[in-house]
Amino acid sequence: MLASFLYKDLSEAGLDEAGRGCYAGPVFAAAVILPKDFKHPLLNDSKQLKETERDLLRPIIEKESIAFAVASVDNEEIDSINILQASYKAMHIALDNLSAMPEMLLIDGNRFKPYKKVKHECIIKGDGKYASIAAASILAKTYRDEWMRKLHDEFPYYGWNNNKGYGTLLHRQAIEEYGICKYHRKSFNIQSAQMQIFCE
Repeated sequence: MLASFLYKDLSEAGLDEAGRGCYAGPVFAAAVILPKDFKHPLLNDSKQLKETERDLLRPIIEKESIAFAVASVDNEEIDSINILQASYKAMHIALDNLSAMPEMLLIDGNRFKPYKKVKHECIIKGDGKYASIAAASILAKTYRDEWMRKLHDEFPYYGWNNNKGYGTLLHRQAIEEYGICKYHRKSFNIQSAQMQIFCE
């Protein structure tokens, strides 16, 4: 059972990211402020849910939340500043776009780059412990999956409609055969020695 909040008397935003370990595409992050009494029987860490369950929860979270925002940082910037800094940046952009400013941030994971003067707590596996982080994980995941399905139409042989840019066997075999494209993260050292880069 997810906890509804960490601090009863503070307005809290849960934050999580999606796509940090992918070979291709942007990293997405979401920030969500839920009402203290928000409950839904399906709400959980997005990785524990089926795609249909995440898709069902997304509009409910968007409708019932006090505020939410989703942001992304593309693969070129990931290559420029590294994936950890890109994840922080995506979270900060999401916070910038919230219609209400929280008093406390609940971050999934063990590290975070402080945002302005807002207090924060890093919570390992927080997406399975606190409702607002679970909600953020669902929004980040569903928005990113939607984005990767669009990129799949441009480069269908990588199978991004299914693997969403993660390094599955099909994805790795396609990289061996076709090389990497303009959406791949070149800093992740996924190229083989003989690989040609398709930039267009």
